[in-house]
Amino acid sequence: MSRTRRITAAAVAAMTAVSLLTACGNDGGTAGGGDDATGVITYFTFSAAPDHLKELEAIAAEFEKQNNGIDVQIQTASYQDYFTKLQTAIAGGKAPDTFELNYENFVTYARAGALLDLDSLAAKDPDYDPNRVYPKALEAFKHNGKQYALPTTFSTVVLFYNKKLFDAAGVPYPTSSWTWADEKAAAEKLTDRTKGIYGDYQPVTFHEFYKALAQAGGSFFSPDGKKATFNDAKGVEAANWLLSKPGTVQPTVAEIGGKADYDTALFKSGKLAMWHNGIWQIDGLAATEGLDFDIVVEPGHTQRANAVFMNATAVSAKTSKPTAAWKWARFLSTARETVQTRLASNWELPAVNDDSAFREYLAKTPPANRQAIFDALDAIALPPVIDTQQTKMQDIVTQALEKAASGQVSVQQALDEAAEAVNALLK
Repeated sequence: MSRTRRITAAAVAAMTAVSLLTACGNDGGTAGGGDDATGVITYFTFSAAPDHLKELEAIAAEFEKQNNGIDVQIQTASYQDYFTKLQTAIAGGKAPDTFELNYENFVTYARAGALLDLDSLAAKDPDYDPNRVYPKALEAFKHNGKQYALPTTFSTVVLFYNKKLFDAAGVPYPTSSWTWADEKAAAEKLTDRTKGIYGDYQPVTFHEFYKALAQAGGSFFSPDGKKATFNDAKGVEAANWLLSKPGTVQPTVAEIGGKADYDTALFKSGKLAMWHNGIWQIDGLAATEGLDFDIVVEPGHTQRANAVFMNATAVSAKTSKPTAAWKWARFLSTARETVQTRLASNWELPAVNDDSAFREYLAKTPPANRQAIFDALDAIALPPVIDTQQTKMQDIVTQALEKAASGQVSVQQALDEAAEAVNALLK
């Protein structure tokens, strides 16, 4: 699955969320009654189908074996349809007992009161060990200090590079200490437009901008979250960094011509030296004959900041089976059987704080430097989130960057206009 499709899925999430979720009206207090530790529970997911449904069914079978009396019924939907269906189910009082959320969507659903507070269930469960969960992931799925979802998986964005192109140009491979300046210098040496070879590729989009802004030491919002601040000097610096690439060290929008997965094809064909993308690309690249590549943590500027996509399992605030639902959420998050199944099938990476679990994964090649995947977790840049208007906010920023790229307005003017539009969404 391409990074573009993943980003689109994340963006769709907040669409009309609060208007649909107002029917929830629950801050995550108590739920259910009677014997809530057994019976049928439903689980709605977007990441399993179609490629990993068999693995998920195996995980569910093992869970049912270990938890006699609980039957997990799996429901799936594509990224394109998932959040619309979930919102409709919740608004109609037919929410699944448990469901998958990524970080951006989690924030919106937690604020809307659609999720069950898991802290009391966790406190009563002798089999739950919060130390087994990666701490930063656990923190990401808290709201107002309460745990409203358990992290299940993560994927980081790294810098892929073609070793053959670096060798041919006599340019040293990227290192974890690289900065933007190092990347720029290498990209210029590696680019040969007469041969169709490009030194770098980083899309000019909202997702790359907020990350570059963090790398420049800037903030998307004010500390209280009530005002957009991405149009300051650091925002201009981040935008200029992205806009300096098309037409110089990477193809322009016109040259790409709207071709889907253009960057993937370019890298696989050996015509792209460096590529900012996610670790979900690894399997496809490893299967590409003749491609010699490796990865490294993305270069920073005044500081490091890495994009991380995280998923979690939440429990509906309206579930009638909170204890059974909690046990399933915990199993999906930390059970050794779940961790082993995910790693064996390359189904994203489990968000567990357990070095021994990743030993075999780290030893697999290519890429040789898989440690970069985990090093990226040392400096996480989570995406800025705005209730109900996430898609609109992302579009505003991306369109502003495109406007500046086309030369219609200056970078400062483009960001000023975008900040004004985002501030209007915040009111």
